[in-house]
Amino acid sequence: QVQLVESGGGAVQAGDSLKLACVGTGLTISQHGMAWFRQRLGEGREREFVSSIGWAGDTMDYADSVKGRFTISRDTASNRLYLQMNSLRPEDTADYYCANSRRWERKPPRTPNLYFNWGQGTRVTVSS
Repeated sequence: QVQLVESGGGAVQAGDSLKLACVGTGLTISQHGMAWFRQRLGEGREREFVSSIGWAGDTMDYADSVKGRFTISRDTASNRLYLQMNSLRPEDTADYYCANSRRWERKPPRTPNLYFNWGQGTRVTVSS
């Protein structure tokens, strides 16, 4: 059974940094396309693409809103996915989720419906 568990969220001030982690069990992260999505608080909010990394680890993609501030990475030995978030802004406030797409996906999609397994999310709150 595949399980993804996020951690690292918290309440910070604008301009601060956080590093999110996602550990996988029942799935080898380095063999799948992986991504971070976020969902801002409030009813009816859709999950928004944040960043992805292909299985080979050499294809990263970022939403324009986070490009230059966020960095996706992974650690094969610990089977963890990371999201380093710098220069945080109040508009980054959301629940952040990791998810996996297909095995051997070189360039993961930005569409949440194409992802198979999701973590429970970790909340990031950025105050001004």
